[in-house]
Amino acid sequence: MWRIEEHRRVKKQLSAVPKDILKRYEKWLDIAAISGPPGLRAIRGFRDEALSGEWKGHRSSQLSIQYRVIYRTVASGQLFQVVSVTAHDYRRP
Repeated sequence: MWRIEEHRRVKKQLSAVPKDILKRYEKWLDIAAISGPPGLRAIRGFRDEALSGEWKGHRSSQLSIQYRVIYRTVASGQLFQVVSVTAHDYRRP
């Protein structure tokens, strides 16, 4: 079982997203906690991918055409660190 840590800004970001995106994020959390990164990659709808540039070391999963969850993993501690849930804007905060 993987642990999930959310950055403090994620709660505020989630309060502004539509309900269907919030439900999809909750499903993403369930899959991430149970199956880890291989489980997220297995579901093609999430289109999980590694990021580059300023976001090198982070990954992105689609919640919809517009919304993404940006995170990184620490395999040794079986930990997901959710950095942002954003409307497809990859600029570093």
